[in-house]
Amino acid sequence: MVKLDLSGAQDFFGAIGPDYAKISDAHRKLFAHSGEGSEYTGWMELPARVLENELKAISACAAKIRSGSQALVVIGIGGSYLGARAAIDLLRSPNYNLIKKDTPDIFFMGNGLSSAAIGETIALIGDRDFSVNVISKSGGTLEPALSFRVFKSLLEKKYGSAAKKRIFATTDEKKGLLHDMAAGAGWERFTVPEDVGGRFSVLSAVGLLPMAVAGIDIERVIRAAVSEMHDLDLRSVENPAWRYAGTRQHLYMNGRSIEILASYEPSFRFMAEWWKQLFGESEGKNGIGIFPASVEYTADLHAMGQYVQDGPRRLIETVVSFENGARSLKVPFELGDRDKLNYLAGREFSDIAALAARAVASAHIKGEVPNISISVPERNEEGFAALVCFFEMSCALSAYASGVNPFDQPGVEAYKSNMFRLLGRQ
Repeated sequence: MVKLDLSGAQDFFGAIGPDYAKISDAHRKLFAHSGEGSEYTGWMELPARVLENELKAISACAAKIRSGSQALVVIGIGGSYLGARAAIDLLRSPNYNLIKKDTPDIFFMGNGLSSAAIGETIALIGDRDFSVNVISKSGGTLEPALSFRVFKSLLEKKYGSAAKKRIFATTDEKKGLLHDMAAGAGWERFTVPEDVGGRFSVLSAVGLLPMAVAGIDIERVIRAAVSEMHDLDLRSVENPAWRYAGTRQHLYMNGRSIEILASYEPSFRFMAEWWKQLFGESEGKNGIGIFPASVEYTADLHAMGQYVQDGPRRLIETVVSFENGARSLKVPFELGDRDKLNYLAGREFSDIAALAARAVASAHIKGEVPNISISVPERNEEGFAALVCFFEMSCALSAYASGVNPFDQPGVEAYKSNMFRLLGRQ
């Protein structure tokens, strides 16, 4: 389970600490499926369902893609791609397509409308054999639909009638544009669960198929997630999800309206992007909600550090770390010590980074920024599963405690309707 350290935030609680009665009530509603949006709470049982019903099929499909393709184009937007990209960056490498490996390159498309980005991806694929995994519950979202049309056309030109064997659709089980296209064309299909919203779907085929293609052990991920979900049903203040959700809401009620998620690992960048969607889309409603932002330390200490240290005191800082498993790299000794760094010779970079993190936390707390520390033992499949389950549970509890439905996103439809109107869609 995730470890949570609130020692850097408790001095900002005031005389009355977090209202865990609200969190307890939120937990009860969530597990009784009695709160608003309860029809989308299937993510809590999702790992167990996948383990029992879909894991073998997903793994077999991934093996087929790995054996017949040098590249996979994953087409999706928001929750349809962020979780998979987060996992691949975190568990393989943020430079995944550049490293030497025995798995296909993976390109994430359909999350924008840049013709330059699409053209560059086509050029990077070149003459290589490739497949497409298109992910959309409805098939009607414009950005992925347009990208899919482009890459489907390329497949058909390259492979003719055999193109259908290289298209894998992850969509609604029974209905929708993409479902109907896939059923009519005979593409292999996987399900976006009816009772799981996109931002909670990473532990379904939505995230697991691209992860498996990249060589991630998805059985380890899912088995760890089953255990984590069981542990997170602890109905006590000892539950780290209770304490994180309660602390966020308490600090928000005391004027802390921006939360920045930080890590000292560059591989965590897209995990933070996934977290931003999860919390932003779940909590930002009815004129309220903590604004989720992210930074990458230590790089952003030289870009955003001044604002964090001395800007408006509206911030909460949450720092994610991994306790073990850092690659060994020592500072070399240099004759002459021209750069004056021999005082660090022989020290591990991981030790220096840990001391830097302590120094930063101390400075920010002194600068009146509450600091929340989150850690998991290792940057591996179990660590990824623990973070996903912890953040999903914390998000749902926090949103319910604030009085909003965590599982809808009515504001997202505003830009879509305007865009379709301007494009002349009937």
